[in-house]
Amino acid sequence: MKKTDIAMLVLIAGVSVVISSFVLNNILGDPGEKTRNVEITDEIQAGFTEPNKEIFNKDAINPTVPIMIGEDGAAPMSDAQRAAN
Repeated sequence: MKKTDIAMLVLIAGVSVVISSFVLNNILGDPGEKTRNVEITDEIQAGFTEPNKEIFNKDAINPTVPIMIGEDGAAPMSDAQRAAN
């Protein structure tokens, strides 16, 4: 290659870098101008709030207690179920 060919390649590469940086800066914008809003959360408190008295009361159903259906824990059979057995 001649010196003029190498100079032409360097010139074309330099011009294309300048043009691409200009185009990308217009498309993406300046990163210094972009801002974000950050939501600030409340502090974690050491204590608990009092639970709702309508839900957590002494007459509420406790789902952890086993429920017995029938006398010995077996579900009572209907007439149709007895006839099938």
